[in-house]
Amino acid sequence: MGRALFRVGLVRSCLLLVAGILMCACSPKFDWRTVQSAQERYTALFPGKPDKMERKIPYQDQELQQTLEAVKIDEDIYSVSSIYFSPQQAELLPKLLASLESNLFGNAGVDQSTAVSMDGSYQTAGHQRFAVKDYFLEFKSVGATQQAMRVRWLTRPSLNGGIWLYQVSVLHAGSVEPDVKTFFSAEDRANFFDEFHPD
Repeated sequence: MGRALFRVGLVRSCLLLVAGILMCACSPKFDWRTVQSAQERYTALFPGKPDKMERKIPYQDQELQQTLEAVKIDEDIYSVSSIYFSPQQAELLPKLLASLESNLFGNAGVDQSTAVSMDGSYQTAGHQRFAVKDYFLEFKSVGATQQAMRVRWLTRPSLNGGIWLYQVSVLHAGSVEPDVKTFFSAEDRANFFDEFHPD
């Protein structure tokens, strides 16, 4: 009798364990959520709850405020970086943007003019559309892990005369099949770019 009850309990435990595993396997890995960053003046659709970091970055004897919101899903890091330029700092933006672009393209070992790219548009919170260019980069691997990225930069004026610089990107660790542009144009990655709306 005791052994029979033990077997019934064991079978029930196994069934519960299998059911739990199946439920986890059926759960979506993406938990899409709209994140409103009022201070940074944008709305974005992240595939999970992002972490937020803020820091001051020194640039040409001045300090700029940078905010980063990012979430990691498997081998992908979805991120939005925001840098605010006050009206007095606005003249710094072109040089800093050129420096950011130059560093990223340099790390990928490509020239910006020949990098894989795609012309598109983004929509503001006020439903205005503006042109934008996305770049698709594959970084030279030092070890076994390859890295690739889809990235876009855009600027938006603020109400007080300052300017926001945004970098929207997805960084992938691993190979990209069949090619970098197709890989990052898949719906679960394209959504992140399509649903980024600055004010």
